[in-house]
Amino acid sequence: MLTKEELPACPVATTVRLIGNKWKVFVIQRLLDRPWRFNELQRSIPGISQKSLTENLRQLEADEIVVRTVYPEVPPRVEYCLSEVGESMRPIIASMAAWGTQYQRLVRRESDA
Repeated sequence: MLTKEELPACPVATTVRLIGNKWKVFVIQRLLDRPWRFNELQRSIPGISQKSLTENLRQLEADEIVVRTVYPEVPPRVEYCLSEVGESMRPIIASMAAWGTQYQRLVRRESDA
């Protein structure tokens, strides 16, 4: 989690700092549905490498947006899910999806004209 000194003064900058790359947004979007195991999460996000997914999950976990649960099984099973803080991002992701849909419709209408 960011310390008080690390937090940007602007609230929008704080949000961008936490989820400001495309991979984090895709990870959060997937985790809104349910908990995921690493490999299935990677397969569900086209183009993300194992290294990028690992780095982004670690950052999201450090920022207390994602919870990593290791089950004591053989072989060990690891699942990722959103924390309460991560769940609070649901309206942000929903707004992004709604805006993207509207924008796509606008662009399609203009290209059809």
